[in-house]
Amino acid sequence: MRQGIVGAGWAGLAAAVQAVQDGHEVTVFEAARTPGGRARSLEIALPDGRSVMVDNGQHILIGAYTDSLLLMRTVGVDPDTALQRLPLTLQYPDGAGLRLPDLPVPLDVLAGLLRNRAWPLRERLGLLRAALGWKLAGFACADTLSVAALCARLGPRVQAELIAPLCVSALNTPAHQASARVFLRVLHDALFAVRGGSQLLLPRADLGALFPQAAAAWLQAQGAKVHTGTRITALQQDGTGWRLDGQAFDAVLLACSSTEAARLAAPLNAAWAATAEALHFESITTVYAWAQDARLAAPMLALRHDARRPAQFVFDRGQLGGPAGLLAFVLSASRGERESLQAQVLAQAQAQLGLQLQAVQTVVEKRATFACTPGLQRPPQQIVPGLQACGDYVAGPYPATLEGAVRSGLAAARALAR
Repeated sequence: MRQGIVGAGWAGLAAAVQAVQDGHEVTVFEAARTPGGRARSLEIALPDGRSVMVDNGQHILIGAYTDSLLLMRTVGVDPDTALQRLPLTLQYPDGAGLRLPDLPVPLDVLAGLLRNRAWPLRERLGLLRAALGWKLAGFACADTLSVAALCARLGPRVQAELIAPLCVSALNTPAHQASARVFLRVLHDALFAVRGGSQLLLPRADLGALFPQAAAAWLQAQGAKVHTGTRITALQQDGTGWRLDGQAFDAVLLACSSTEAARLAAPLNAAWAATAEALHFESITTVYAWAQDARLAAPMLALRHDARRPAQFVFDRGQLGGPAGLLAFVLSASRGERESLQAQVLAQAQAQLGLQLQAVQTVVEKRATFACTPGLQRPPQQIVPGLQACGDYVAGPYPATLEGAVRSGLAAARALAR
């Protein structure tokens, strides 16, 4: 089949790799000048004049991202070299927090909780009882339940130091607004499915080098075409086939943003387009800040946050293959203006880390992810026969994560071939 794929983010590239492996003729169109979509790299200048590559937002992977890791290997990226593997650790600057040992599941969770003496024993036992209840229920719950409601009986330390940061990092939605059903699926896959599923995989390279650039090169080496800087303006059905700006294809996959997919699909399936357009979005802000002697106790630390201290995590880029002294502060589900957020983060760094930092670059992705709320209606994979959609926003069990995008792309490519 001649397959046209609109979008070269992680979902579109995953679909293209799968389609090529299945023996199809693939052409990818990407509006931006570089592949990667919302997980891409950019160049910034440090105060000392050096230029370095960073990401449009600090991302992490986890051991449960099995399809993403397999795809990286397929296109020639070695995850063991490109990613730094650490036990699941939600450590705060004062040393408090959770750390899981490298044991088979669920012994790692059990041991990590019992060893965490910073939490009162009754709170640790309460969390274990809740986890057992979730497991007995098959990690399922009513679709209308929020994460805050699901965890209402847990102790305040557990809610503040485990549930809240896990929820906002995985779903990019505050716990009182986030879907408990999706959260439980993430907990199952990360903590109870496979050994090492909860481990943090921190990129040592920028996101472009981690997968998109290698995937584009691999596709072209296999004979596929990858056109960057090319925005598709028209999608038309042509008998049993399709045309993308006049080019003929047997099948088409929309791997672009939900708004672009809705624009192209509206004349063919107005109901699908309306569902895609109805999604609400959450921002993620990343503040890159620098001081010559800045170094954290670990490559990643959790931060205590509130409305005046908005960053939930900080990453030491110097410990992840980048320049020493460069830190990345992540503000999931961020609110407010860029300048105000940047000033608050610098004050937070001074108060919690004891560091006087200079802001280098603040990146605000206003439509970073969809708001993963209870009862959310996400558009289905199929728009009409022969026309599929993929992306982290398409109906599925996962929130807006790299793994969710990759799995959506793989599933859509396989569906087109049937």
